[in-house]
Amino acid sequence: MAPTPLLGSRTLDRQTARTLPPGPRLPTLVQSLLFAVNRKTYFPRWREKYGDVFTIRLVPSSRVCVVLSRPDHIREVFGSSPAVVHAGEGNTALEPVMGSSSLLLLDDEDHVRMRKQLMPAFSGQALRGYADMVHELAVAEIATWPVGEPFQMHQRMRNLTLEIILQVIFGVTDVDRLNTLRPLMDKIVSVSPVIMLGGFYPALLRIPPWRSFLRAQQQVDDILYDEIARRRGNLAGRNDVLTRLLAAGEWTDVELRDQLVTLLLAGHETTATALAWAFHDLARNEQDLAFGQNAADHNADGELEAIVKESLRLHPVVYQVGRRLTETTDLAGYRLPRGTTVLAAIGLVHRDAEHFPNPEEFRPQRFLSDDPPAPGTWMPFGGGARRCIGAGFSLMEGTEILRATLAAYNLQAPDPTPEPAQAKNVTLVPQHGTKVTVTPR
Repeated sequence: MAPTPLLGSRTLDRQTARTLPPGPRLPTLVQSLLFAVNRKTYFPRWREKYGDVFTIRLVPSSRVCVVLSRPDHIREVFGSSPAVVHAGEGNTALEPVMGSSSLLLLDDEDHVRMRKQLMPAFSGQALRGYADMVHELAVAEIATWPVGEPFQMHQRMRNLTLEIILQVIFGVTDVDRLNTLRPLMDKIVSVSPVIMLGGFYPALLRIPPWRSFLRAQQQVDDILYDEIARRRGNLAGRNDVLTRLLAAGEWTDVELRDQLVTLLLAGHETTATALAWAFHDLARNEQDLAFGQNAADHNADGELEAIVKESLRLHPVVYQVGRRLTETTDLAGYRLPRGTTVLAAIGLVHRDAEHFPNPEEFRPQRFLSDDPPAPGTWMPFGGGARRCIGAGFSLMEGTEILRATLAAYNLQAPDPTPEPAQAKNVTLVPQHGTKVTVTPR
C-alpha cells in the first residue's frame, strides 16, 4: 500500500480523517475545556467508550490529537526518531517565558546539542554532590513548620523546592539577593496560560497584569545575567548546577538563562506537587507512615525513592505528554497524517490494573518487589530522547526531603477523606493544598 501523501499540519482530507481512531463528537471548544479542566475524569471515560486509542480535537483550529493508553504504543512513539516525533513544536506557548533556546522548545539537532551540554550537570556523580545541599535546605524548612496545627503541605513544598532551585540549581547564596528573588520567582512560577499570551500579542504587555509580569521577568533576567557573569570568572569551590554547566560546555549567556528558567518552571511545581501527594498518602495510613519513617531512620534510599515513585504513579503530576508527527506514520493500527499530535496518556497507564495490581492503592512496595512494574509502564518523566533531563534530580530531591521530614515528624491528616486533584495549567495538584498536621517523633 502506498504511503498516504504528507498533509498540512492543520488540515486533514476527508478520506484520511476516516482513518483516525474514533472519539467524542462534542464541539472542539467543549472537548478543549473538558481536557483542560477535568482530563483525569474524561480520559478514562473516553477510553472505556472508544478503546485504547481515541481521537480528540483541541483548540486552536480543531487540532487533531490521538490519545494512546497502551505501553507498547507509547514505547513506539518514544522510541521513534526525534525527527519524526517533535516535542518542541508543542511547547511554543512557553517561549515568551522560557526563551527560544529552552531545551523544551528545541527539536532535531538543536535539541541533541543542548541536551548533551546539560547532561554533565545531571550525572549520577553530580546528583550525589547536590544531595547534602538539598538535605540541609529541607531540614531548615521543616524546622519552621507549625507543630500540632494543620497547614497546607503543598505550599510548604512549593516554598522548599523554590529554595532548592535558587540555591542548588542557580547557586544564589547571597541573603539580600535571595530575598529579592523569592517574590519575583514566585510570580514567574505562577504564570498562567493567559499571561503567556502576552508573548504573542505585544499590545497586551502594556496592560496589567501582563505589564507587572513582564517587569518581574526582566528583574529576574537582570539578576540571572549578573549571576552568570560573576560565575564565569569564579568557578572554584562551588557545587551548584549553574557552575557545573559553565565548567562542562560552551554557552552563551542567553542559552544559560533559558535553561535556568526552564529548570525553574519544569522542576518547581512538579516536584512540589509529587511530594505533597506523597505526604497526603503517608498521613492517611499508619503502616505506610511507619514504612517511610523506618526508611528515613536507616537511610534506606531505595525505600524512600519508592515512596516518591508510587506518588508519581498514583498521582501523575503531568497526565499526558505530546508529540507532533512530522510525517505520515503507521501507529496503533492507524495511518496518522503529518501534523497529528500524539498524546501519551501517562495517567491512564499508571491506573491500569493490568500493569499495577490494585492501582487505586498507595503501595510503595510494588517498586521493591521481585516482580516490579514492567519497563515502559511507569513514565512520569516521559521517555525516549525527550525524557525529562531532571528526572534523577527530582527523585534525589524527593528522597532527601522525605528523609528529613520523616526522621523528624509524625504526620496526620485532619480530614482522612482522600483529596481530589484539580488542573493547574499543565499539572494536576491537590485541590485543597493537602492539609497535614505534624508532631515531633
